[in-house]
Amino acid sequence: MLNSQSPIPLYHQLADIILEKIRSGKYPPGYRIPSEHSLASEYAIGRPTARQATDLLVRRRMLVRKRGAGTFVTEEKKEVDLFSLAGTITSFKKKGISVKTKILQKIALKKVGNDIENPFSNKEAFFLSRLSTVNKKPALLEDIYLHPVLFSGIHNINMEDRSLSRVVKEKYYMRPIDGKQNFRIGHLSENRAGYLDVSKDTSILVVKRILNFEQAEGAIYSELFCRTDRFVFSQTIGGIFDD
Repeated sequence: MLNSQSPIPLYHQLADIILEKIRSGKYPPGYRIPSEHSLASEYAIGRPTARQATDLLVRRRMLVRKRGAGTFVTEEKKEVDLFSLAGTITSFKKKGISVKTKILQKIALKKVGNDIENPFSNKEAFFLSRLSTVNKKPALLEDIYLHPVLFSGIHNINMEDRSLSRVVKEKYYMRPIDGKQNFRIGHLSENRAGYLDVSKDTSILVVKRILNFEQAEGAIYSELFCRTDRFVFSQTIGGIFDD
């Protein structure tokens, strides 16, 4: 019960009680917690105090309000080490997540425009664009550029639902030695935003990645557009993961 003599505010005490029930599993992910009216009645407090407690947990993203339905324990997001050198498909599979990839633009040689971040700026490179979905919902859009000489013939390989890192390893006998990534918030064109099922005004996590090989630096460059509302995209520091 709540202690009115404690220096800790009543709303904070109630928030701690709800949080403990979440952590213990009594209130599992997706569970609808008691209404503010019920909480006020059970703990002999006013509804504004109950509201303050749930507000606190909403701000901490432990709870989420759904208009007309109530307040629910936040659904647990799958964490994917998307930024390891293992590659995106492998990273999903390592977490037991079944992922499908749809080829938006088949691999073909193209002349890359002027882009100071792209190592193939004003040069030719193989280009591939693909969409990764989980449970038929879009999660990740990738634009990938590959060295035109090192990956000669890759345009003849069907990349549907295939790991690029595995193809590089098994078909070209290469693996990255290191890489560099930067992160920012960006937006997509209306057409490309449609692939991720968002509006063109939606802020998207954008990752730009360069992979270096013994044979050539910057042999693979990719731009990743991530739905962070569906997955927690993490990064492992150090090490190179094999498929």
